[in-house]
Amino acid sequence: MEPIGEWLTRCYVWLTLPRERDDRGDVPGWVLITVMTAMLVGVIYAVAKDQLRDLVRDALRKVS
Repeated sequence: MEPIGEWLTRCYVWLTLPRERDDRGDVPGWVLITVMTAMLVGVIYAVAKDQLRDLVRDALRKVS
């Protein structure tokens, strides 16, 4: 077999081998994403509270 063909075969076998799964996940990463999202929502709400309230009120008036 050619060297490149052998290398590709080895790569394919290595990539398709079953591996042990680490089901713990990336807890610190998800916590960071959740905290950052909550902070972003809080900042947006603090800046645009009146506009958001008017937007929701107008939308509800149009529905009813």
